[in-house]
Amino acid sequence: MTTALRVTPEARPKPAPYPARKVTVVLPTYNEAANLPKMLERLLALEPPVDVLVVDDSSPDGTGAIADEYVARHPGRISVLHRITKSGLGDAYIAGFRQALDRGAERIVEMDADFSHPIDALPAMFRLAEEYDVVVGSRYVKGGGVDRRWSPLRRFVSWGGNVYARLVTGLRVHDTTAGFKCFRREALERIPLPEVRSQGYNFQIEMALRCQRAGLRVAELPIYFRERDAGVSKMTPGIALEALWRLWQLRYVMRKR
Repeated sequence: MTTALRVTPEARPKPAPYPARKVTVVLPTYNEAANLPKMLERLLALEPPVDVLVVDDSSPDGTGAIADEYVARHPGRISVLHRITKSGLGDAYIAGFRQALDRGAERIVEMDADFSHPIDALPAMFRLAEEYDVVVGSRYVKGGGVDRRWSPLRRFVSWGGNVYARLVTGLRVHDTTAGFKCFRREALERIPLPEVRSQGYNFQIEMALRCQRAGLRVAELPIYFRERDAGVSKMTPGIALEALWRLWQLRYVMRKR
């Protein structure tokens, strides 16, 4: 059985040499034209270097075309997977994971394209991935937090939703809907990706459940989750409410298998 290790700021890995790895950051996008150029520039400047796979769901604002321009300017570092239809976040990530694995990635990162996840936390995640199968950028462990601009109600709903998800599913990871993760290649290979059906927040919960069920070693690294500065959030109250009741469906399906 796996346990989720909480890595406090005091216990964060100290900078030290570690093996060079082929890292692919999977970046799903839909109408992120205002964020993508800066995001790609920041990722390209990262040390150790990473490759980026943009998975674009035919964004009407030209996000895919911007990604194509970066492919031409940075061949081998940036690639784009153009999806014809917008079928959900889960499908976008699964498609990205499979392509990254096919191209030999040793570490696969999932993160948002809107700067809500701290890019400067990636080197620490890579170091932890030398010891753990999955590293979760967590808002809900000691040292983590959410944007100070969030209202008290939004903070409560987010925190309460995580507690509720843990109670319903039995998850041990504290940030059940975390969308900032680093997987070892071997970890994703132990998860039956074609069987993953959830979308949105529930995709993150299902992946966390599958990691736990597979006995993977999981570490939670505290992060500060910030609100996007540009673009429009894809989250709505309706999506959040749907995620809550679908947890029971997910619990039933996962226990049945």
